[in-house]
Amino acid sequence: MARVASMSVFGCIALLISAAAAAYAQGAEGSSLPTVARLQYDGGGDWYANPSSLPNLLEAITERTSLRVADRPAEVRLTDPDLGDYPYIYVTGHGNIRFSDEELFRLREYLTAGGFVHVDDNYGLDESFRREIRRLFEDRELVEVPLDHAVYQVFYDFPNGLPKIHEHDGEPARGYGIFIDGRLALYYSFQSDLGDGWEDPTVHDDPENLREAALRMGVNLFLYALSSTPSG
Repeated sequence: MARVASMSVFGCIALLISAAAAAYAQGAEGSSLPTVARLQYDGGGDWYANPSSLPNLLEAITERTSLRVADRPAEVRLTDPDLGDYPYIYVTGHGNIRFSDEELFRLREYLTAGGFVHVDDNYGLDESFRREIRRLFEDRELVEVPLDHAVYQVFYDFPNGLPKIHEHDGEPARGYGIFIDGRLALYYSFQSDLGDGWEDPTVHDDPENLREAALRMGVNLFLYALSSTPSG
């Protein structure tokens, strides 16, 4: 089970996170608090899967940290003018995902400007997602995120990396990423299914320890997204 990071380390990180959250609150149009935005995409995949997951994650962030966040997630397309207002874009689904050339341009622009995207394979997204990533960055590859990376330590400590929530193919959970100028800009949770663990307890009947691990990892991801984003 993950441990809470040491208070001395978290104290420094909390200042960065609070500053980033304040910057988003000042810069976002039509919203005063940071939130997670679910990405609506084309291709046939169920981008809307796990409807209770993000509200539960936001509730956990509010209850466990000093951050004030919105109580509801947003929905956004890559072509929406307010895309840059969201510090954390969440992508999930079971099927095909397909981006237009314009959407790829906007996604590349969002990531290089400091945005953070979390792609959470809900079993069935992997093949099409990897295809679109090759279109997005021809000169970059998904690489395994090192276990000593801040995303595994920012609030809760995950010494073994991404927790395994659902069995899927029985393979170990793997956390991959795209790095831009040394910053983890895109995180891909594979063979884990964090979103299922964030859902209401009665949806999947996950054991409490697995649901807790999923929520803790989600808190880390959100806090990392805020702390790693330029505030200027």
